[in-house]
This record gives sequence, C-alpha cells and structure tokens, in this order.
Amino acid sequence: MALPRPTHKACRGACKVVAPTGRPTRGDRGRPVLAFRSVSEQAEVVVVGGGIMGLAIAYNLARAGTQNVVVVDKTYLCGGASGRNGGGVRAQWSSEANIRLMQESIRMCREFATEMKINVWFRQGGYLFIVRSEDKRRSLEASVKLQNECGLPTRMLTPGEAQKLVPELDVSGVVAASYNATDGVVFPWPFVWGFAQAAIKLGVRVETFTDVLGFDTTGRRIDAVVTQKVDAKGRPTGKPSRIRTHKVVNACGAWSPQVARMLGVELPNHPHRHEICSTEPLKPWLRPLVADLTDGLYFSQSTRGEIVGGVGQERVPEGLNQDSSHAFLGRYARSLTRACPVLGDVKVLRQWSGCYDITPDQNPIVGDVDEVDDFFQASGFMGHGFMMAPVVGKLIAQYIRERTPLPMFERWNLRRYKEGRLLSEAMIIG
Repeated sequence: MALPRPTHKACRGACKVVAPTGRPTRGDRGRPVLAFRSVSEQAEVVVVGGGIMGLAIAYNLARAGTQNVVVVDKTYLCGGASGRNGGGVRAQWSSEANIRLMQESIRMCREFATEMKINVWFRQGGYLFIVRSEDKRRSLEASVKLQNECGLPTRMLTPGEAQKLVPELDVSGVVAASYNATDGVVFPWPFVWGFAQAAIKLGVRVETFTDVLGFDTTGRRIDAVVTQKVDAKGRPTGKPSRIRTHKVVNACGAWSPQVARMLGVELPNHPHRHEICSTEPLKPWLRPLVADLTDGLYFSQSTRGEIVGGVGQERVPEGLNQDSSHAFLGRYARSLTRACPVLGDVKVLRQWSGCYDITPDQNPIVGDVDEVDDFFQASGFMGHGFMMAPVVGKLIAQYIRERTPLPMFERWNLRRYKEGRLLSEAMIIG
C-alpha cells in the first residue's frame, strides 16, 4: 500500500513560525525573537530553567499573585527538552498518581489555546500501545484496569482490533494492545511560547542566555543567585551579577543535578540522549500515536503530515549530549518498518535529539530538600515532564505559596531514595 503525498499547494504556508506576540519573526536559526528585560536585582522567586516546567511554575506563581518572579535559562526558549520532543500528551500510565495528573493536564490542554491565545494544534487521536510478549500483556492489562478505575475509557484490543484502528499496522508478533481516545499530541514550540507569553504579561521576567554560576548563602538560606549573560555558544558576554532572593526553583531537567550540586544537594538524576526524527509530509492517514512497549518505538502524524517518532536506545554517549547519530536512524527504521512496513519508502527530512532526565525509579523529584531552605525541585520527569507541566506547574506554585503538604509531592520527594521508598512506572516509552 502506498501512502499519498500532499501536493505543494496543500502544504503551502504551513511552516510559518509565529512568536508569542503573534507576529512572525526570524532570529538565529529561525527561532522566535522575544524582547525581555535585563536581569533583575531582586526577586521573590527565581526559577532556574526556561523550559515548559519552569515557565508553567512561573506563570502560576504570578497568576496567584506572587510579585517579581524571574526565570533564567542558559539558552533560548525551546533549546532544551521542551522544544525537542514529540509533543505527546497521554493519561495511559501504570500508577494512579500519573493517571490522575494527566487527566487534569489533558483537560488543561483542551483549554490552552483559548486561555493563552495561541494555537498549539492540540488533537486527540488517542494513543495505541502494542505489546509483543505475555509478560507485557499482563502488565498492560493491569494498567488498563487501573486506568478504568480512575475513569479513563481505555480498552484492551486484540491484534486484529488494533489493525482495524490503524490498517497499515503489521500485527505479526503483537499479542495485545490498548487504546485511549482522549490521549493526544500538541505542537511543542507554541506550547512553550504560550506559557512564556502569558507569564510575561503577568509581570514575570524571562531572561534567556543567562547562565547560573552559583549561589550566595547564609547557613541553610539562599541569599542570591549569581548569573552571567552568555552568547549562543555559552561564552560570557558580561560581568557576573546577582539576583537577590531566598526562594529558588530548580527546573532544569537533565541539567538540574548541576544546579543542585552548587548548593551541596546531590540529585540521582542523569541525562540520557533521546533521538527523534521527522519525515516528508504525507496526506492525513494516521490518527493515533502508536507506541510499542517492547522496544520503545513511538510515531504519530503531525498536522502538517510528517511522521514524527523515536525509539529507545541503550547505548548512547553519557552526559549532556544532544548530537545525532546514524545508529539511531538504523534502529528506528528497523523498528518502524516492522510495525508499519508501508513507511519503508518515506524520506526522513530532519533528525534531532534531546536529553531525557532519568531517575533510578523512573519517577520525578519534586518539592523541597532537607539540606537547603526554600530550594524547590521539579526534575526527573523522564520523558514526560512536557505533558505534565500544565498541572504540575500549578501544584508546585501552590506549594511554594501556601506550603500546604501535597501527598503526591511527598511520594516524589528526594528523601525517598534515602528511605528506600522507591516507586515504579511500567509505561515509559522512548
């Protein structure tokens, strides 16, 4: 079966980049150019990390009335994992905490365009998970049972039923599948820009190309964040300056352990390079995002027609590496064409990578720490911090303002590793 390619006319104008102001702009490498103020000398809260998690926290702090919030990031918006992912948003998980969080996050995604006045092309085509072993089938059945108990309409499918949903799917070797129609996909960049734009309107200062050099402290208390402006290659462009504050949020994703170490806090996170690619555009044919829990394959079709996807890789360079490799393309091509042979003739147009933020128990690290006062963590989300940011950002902002204990954050607190309270999550892909 050959998949039809769209005519040039069908794609015309689909690639226009729009900045948060709504005006098309062109910056370095086509990135949107945002005009931000210079670094503040004092702040109520400093959020380190300008990805979607940090921006969501800042937005919700300002929305709740916190004055003088500053976000700093070493690169540009969407320069980290928030701008390098496939945009998946799903409530199919194996833990109740993740399911219930994502039920709320998906609701917020549906209202995002109206609330933030920016189109994120949110589409709910569902997630179709497939498994190829009896052990995985039993695990998937347990997850679906829990999802149903939480109110999700997820259903188990036979291989034949999965193929009816995606006729191009080769179900040879597939033993079972699950499908939830309310899962979906958003376009990552405007999702990030929407939070940035809304936060700035509420008075938040977002300082890009601003590196954190260290902290001034008195005992357990933070007194200031030491920063320095840098260029696109990370080279200093000015003298170090200080932002006086007693409250800091560490929302740097895979870079979070570096920031925490400056305050004597050791996080168990480590970065893991995850690669992804996009094909030439095809006419619409694939509604759900398809994910194979056997090897971490996932792929979906964007609103412009590209097939966007990735696959799990164990052997990747250690550290904060965002290079691309030929090895990924080979592994992805084999896995993709096994699942969907018709895609064997489609051309790959673009390849990129980002860093997953891996924790020992595949669950995030959220909340305060024992070593430093008012140093709040929001990292370790594996590959799903992007989809959880709307609701987690709101809850973290609430916790910072009210200090009301949240059971969800207690289970995700850093001290669980010292106490041996490790968690689990079976539905990690990529």
